[in-house]
Amino acid sequence: MTHVAGTEHDPRRAGMVERQLRRRGISDERVLAAMARVPREAFVPPELAGVAYDDAALPIGEAQTISQPFIVATMCELLELEGSEHVLDVGTGSGYAAAVLDELAGSVVSIERIPALAARARRALELTGHRRVELRVGDGSLGVADRAPFDAIAVAAATDRVPPALLEQLILGGRMVLPRGGRRGQRLVRIVQTAGGPVETASLACRFVPLVEG
Repeated sequence: MTHVAGTEHDPRRAGMVERQLRRRGISDERVLAAMARVPREAFVPPELAGVAYDDAALPIGEAQTISQPFIVATMCELLELEGSEHVLDVGTGSGYAAAVLDELAGSVVSIERIPALAARARRALELTGHRRVELRVGDGSLGVADRAPFDAIAVAAATDRVPPALLEQLILGGRMVLPRGGRRGQRLVRIVQTAGGPVETASLACRFVPLVEG
């Protein structure tokens, strides 16, 4: 777990955790603590730093967004991380979710298809002390085979079908969370890899950019 020096008691972040997360049903104390430690303002464009803790997704360039804090927290809670897991983060984007996962897991590999976003995310992760995150540039739908298998996978892009490569890289008993659907409607789903095949459970409605494959 990474501790970012000097960021634990930011009043804006504490307010976000209380009002946007705890009061809306996020109950995993490890997730709440991780969200309280990661400075979201470091992962948005400088001109948006003043609204970094708004209950909203924000643009980060390249037609991409940083997810609202509640969605990031929900995905992390659904992964049920205890601290030792090897996690794959598909769709690095700003790097914010990777930073939160770094607080919650043993190791994190994050993959982003847009080089410019990956470069910015790498700088933000280094700035906030999350240097352990291994950041790759590539097709996230293919996972990261040379670092597999993973205990948990978080996918920050919507798809109608679960990419087979991601299921293959998930251990037995592992959890994957991703937005299922298209532009007309999406829901976060939790998939557990079992001996009988993947078991899927739907969670809340959401809106993500589409997963680009190939």
